[in-house]
Amino acid sequence: MAAEQSAIRLLVSNPTSVFLDCSEILLRYAENIIRNPQEPKYRTIRLENQVVRSRLVPVPGALDCLKAMGFTQASERQFYARLESSFQHVLMYEDPVLQAQARSLIPEEDLRAKAREKLKVLEELEKEDTKTENSPPPLTLEDLILPELRRWFKKDFFKWVDKAPCERCGGRTTAAGMANPTPAEQMWQAGRVELYHCASCQSQTRFPRYNHPGKLLETRRGRCGEWANCFTLLCRALGYEARHVVDWTDHVWTECFSNSQQRWLHVDPCENVSDKPLMYEAGWSKKLSYVVAFSNQEVRDVTWRYSCRHQEVCARRKECRESWLRETVNRMNEKRQAGLSQERKEELVRRYLVELVEFISPRKPGEKEMGGRTTGSVAWRLARGELGTQKDKAKAEPYVFRLSEQEKKGRLFHLVYCTANDKYTRLYNNVDMKVGWENWTHTVQGVFRKEEHDWNMCYLARTEGATTGSVSWKFDLEGSGLCVKEIKVVTRSQTFENGSVSWRLCSGDKCVLLNGDAEGTKTRDLEGVTSFTLTAELRGGRGDNAWQHAQLFRQALHRTEEFPLDIQVQLKPV
Repeated sequence: MAAEQSAIRLLVSNPTSVFLDCSEILLRYAENIIRNPQEPKYRTIRLENQVVRSRLVPVPGALDCLKAMGFTQASERQFYARLESSFQHVLMYEDPVLQAQARSLIPEEDLRAKAREKLKVLEELEKEDTKTENSPPPLTLEDLILPELRRWFKKDFFKWVDKAPCERCGGRTTAAGMANPTPAEQMWQAGRVELYHCASCQSQTRFPRYNHPGKLLETRRGRCGEWANCFTLLCRALGYEARHVVDWTDHVWTECFSNSQQRWLHVDPCENVSDKPLMYEAGWSKKLSYVVAFSNQEVRDVTWRYSCRHQEVCARRKECRESWLRETVNRMNEKRQAGLSQERKEELVRRYLVELVEFISPRKPGEKEMGGRTTGSVAWRLARGELGTQKDKAKAEPYVFRLSEQEKKGRLFHLVYCTANDKYTRLYNNVDMKVGWENWTHTVQGVFRKEEHDWNMCYLARTEGATTGSVSWKFDLEGSGLCVKEIKVVTRSQTFENGSVSWRLCSGDKCVLLNGDAEGTKTRDLEGVTSFTLTAELRGGRGDNAWQHAQLFRQALHRTEEFPLDIQVQLKPV
């Protein structure tokens, strides 16, 4: 009653002519309800309606009165139907028969064995590590199995479908329209069926878009909807608390709760990535509006985890009132959680508070979140506007280090780089810093910065598929009146299998080969030169992961006080 009284008081506070005009419209709406009490259409309003937009929306209290009378926006009814449908859908993941069927298909022991190997390596690294207050909690076996499941799902279990191959001859097909699902297809929740024509054998192939995760365990193919649907079931089958995440701009993925990190982790099985929530907005150029996560116990608006441009997102959220969305989500959660213990309810609230802190603290996208989409044909990704812009960016001008006045005065140039925070520091130049490893390089060919969140490590490596890679840094002392006296370089690198990394310092025809280890190299072989280049070349490796078998500057993600690249140049007068 308080809300109704508040709405009426607000309406009455308007000028008399405005109040009377608005009241006339409200009474007309009320009469329609009285005459047609069973017609839902008379209890909905469309904000784009001319009368509503021009004569009610601008008037304080008018829409509040409509809400008090039981009116809802037409778009809000559709929004609620979508929320309710997804909230019911995720209950299928709790079916013990489906979970048992899923577990029978997962090579769980193999995944656990691979995860244990990584855990051993991490435990050895942690023995050498110095713990600080900012050190992240150690990863557990549960944390490491999840990426192994994701990789297996992408590589060995599920297949992407652009155009369904011909069922008769296996040849290529072309789109031939849509069809209604048959009763057998509807039984597995196929909402629509795509038709494809084969020019070779003139047959037609049906591609039902199944929405039942049990059927997807059998078909093992589809696009992002089918991928996330099936993968979320597999996560639940292995005991992970999982959410099915729906992006209103047409993408779907999964979130899993990490008990060790006490937070929800983004997992996209299509892209085979984890914990890169800004990739859609920053890399794919998606214009996000609503991103909603559904589990068997709660529904949450998680849009803010996936955006660092909150004001732009707010401007696009027009399908419902924010107050309505909050109230609706709260009611849905209250109803779903009615049978839970008080302890579990308090745990869900605690987790949500942690999420809220994350949501109001937007971060900048990392380098690996800047790439476009990788699944689907180029034409399909281009049509969806998800190719991104990163690969189209022109390489910045080659950078050349030149001496500052402070460096000239001190006759010392000192540069360090930390892979963990991807930051250079020029120590003898008033502590000059630069974020982004490429920004101070002279040349880069086929090299990128890799973060392995399952191993908690990062490094520079060849781009996937490249047989070689190289990176260089150039130093020019011309015009300073100084030249090289002595150079000390630490260039930590690591190799696996038959991978190799070669380092060299060169000035013209003079070259010095370097040790790629923590001890570094001290040399006077370039004494007297006024310019030189530091170059690393990466080669070799075996199998599909050969690109990973030669690594530069490998270090733990939290070791932000260590510098695997350290260059000190002692100078003297020419």
